[in-house]
Amino acid sequence: MKKILITGAGSYVGESVRRYILAKDSSYRIDAVDTMGDNWKKADYAKYDVVFHVAGIAHVNADPKMEPLYYKVNCNLTIEVAKHAKAAGVRPFIFMSSQIVFHESQSLKAEVLTAETKPVPNGFYGNSKLQAENGLWNLVKNQKENSTRSQGGNQMKICILRPCMIYGPNAKGNFSRLAKLACKTPVFPEWHNKRSMLYIDNLAEFVKQAIERELEGTFYPQNRELADTVEIVRYFAKEAGHKIWITKLLNPFVWMGSLVLQPINKMFATYYYNPKMSKMEFDYQLVSFEESLKQVADSLK
Repeated sequence: MKKILITGAGSYVGESVRRYILAKDSSYRIDAVDTMGDNWKKADYAKYDVVFHVAGIAHVNADPKMEPLYYKVNCNLTIEVAKHAKAAGVRPFIFMSSQIVFHESQSLKAEVLTAETKPVPNGFYGNSKLQAENGLWNLVKNQKENSTRSQGGNQMKICILRPCMIYGPNAKGNFSRLAKLACKTPVFPEWHNKRSMLYIDNLAEFVKQAIERELEGTFYPQNRELADTVEIVRYFAKEAGHKIWITKLLNPFVWMGSLVLQPINKMFATYYYNPKMSKMEFDYQLVSFEESLKQVADSLK
């Protein structure tokens, strides 16, 4: 029996992964602990084989006043939870980081992230996640340096996930807003792009495999297919029976808007992982992009 502790009770990712794994394998035991206050410190980490840390502040507020809180939750809390897990003898520690550790799109210039791309975050959300990653690796480095005898079987294994946009039924965020917009707007720009995206079930399967294989390192899960904002809008409009005019006549407004409105860049820029970065020796991309859109569309009806 695998015993998993999810730190970040009630999160969309944590709850979705928990339900997915239990539906696949009833031999798992998965508990979740709230990270508000000191509740997470009261959990008996020694009872668990793996800690899956999903707690964090999402990228929803760029107010500079929020910066200290981002570092407190996304960075400091992550390292403190990992220290608790390590002290209790938990080996695998899986951390939900983000693609934004590289940087956010600041223009419509196409970018392809590769294995050689260095993280250079351009906001405190991305930097808080990157600093958490660095803190975790330092924790492992220190445990190895302080070891005076072979303790390979007891040393913590860090597994960092840098997912792209996660979406799924009932998920909040930019994807659900785009899907709803497609069902209402009469016109939309025909500005095609390529984006890395990750359906929640594909992420859950990756996490399941990471637990079973005790993966160690940094990983870049994404769907098998790249996404196109225009085709997503076209799909949801069609599913809703909504007539929409998709035209290149609006493309100049996209270009001009991108110069002053950051959300335009997030919506229309080409920004994706090289698919080679996301290939594994196991198959986790079980749900096709088209099927994932269908499942989200069904949830909106």
